[in-house]
Amino acid sequence: MTLSADFPVFAFTGNRLLARGPASDVVPAVKMAVDAGEGVLTFDAATGRVIDLDLRGAVDDVVARLTPAPEAERRGPGRPKLGVTPREVTLLPRHWDWLSAQPGGASVALRKLVEGALREAEGPDRARRAKEATYRFITTMAGDMSGYEEATRMLFAGDWTAFDAALTGWPEGVRETARNLAAGAWRNGAGALRT
Repeated sequence: MTLSADFPVFAFTGNRLLARGPASDVVPAVKMAVDAGEGVLTFDAATGRVIDLDLRGAVDDVVARLTPAPEAERRGPGRPKLGVTPREVTLLPRHWDWLSAQPGGASVALRKLVEGALREAEGPDRARRAKEATYRFITTMAGDMSGYEEATRMLFAGDWTAFDAALTGWPEGVRETARNLAAGAWRNGAGALRT
């Protein structure tokens, strides 16, 4: 898998959190641990999926294979590029009539409707993604640990207190990573990260 240098990842060796942060910081630690004979699992911090790294060569070679972080777009004077893409929309005549009567016309009204729908879905979508990422991670790292089934049930039931209680016997790195991944799952994604 090709990663950008700023791609957020974390890595475990056994049940110990080896490193967390951008790939440019984590990959060297992973390479050194693998060279020392340790088994390492590296995870995508956003999805909880295990990712494969190309660890051939020296540490410098591995880091050099990371793609550079994208540069921030420089903005000059004038109107910003909005990235508008024209596409066909098929609506009934009454829909077009309503859109035409809106301030700014049909395009502005459609953009406002879409933005409103995106904002409305943001919390539930974030909660779903957090639950899925947490589930992937705990299944990989804690699937055979005491409390795994209860943690999974409580994660999908949305019960933070019971989820947290199910993690108490887990190794610290696994427990804290599971808590951090699940933070967006509570209260429709409005939960704060725990430290």
